[in-house]
Amino acid sequence: MAEKKESNNSEDGRWTLQGKTALVTGGTKGIGHAIVEELSGFGAIVYTCCRNQEQLDQCLEKWRGKGYKVEGCVCDLILRPQREMLMEKVINYFQGKLNILINNAAVAVSNLAT
Repeated sequence: MAEKKESNNSEDGRWTLQGKTALVTGGTKGIGHAIVEELSGFGAIVYTCCRNQEQLDQCLEKWRGKGYKVEGCVCDLILRPQREMLMEKVINYFQGKLNILINNAAVAVSNLAT
């Protein structure tokens, strides 16, 4: 009997991301939230960030209640030290293996005209 090849499709014909890792910035609202839901639904292990601890906690609780493997932290991506801290956390969480990066967070920098 031939050995079954591993594919990217699950038994019901959907794609699977089982065992893949993903970082989604700005994952607690809008499109980012939907991306976290979809990636998790396909089996990915997801790390996300946002600027609001309460919002992050609510989302993590909801996702974990659905059985999703999601972790996250508060991070304001406009601040370099916080970006560096985020990357350290992601590296540690995924043990250096990141398969998917969704750079969804909006960062607006404005300067006053002089």
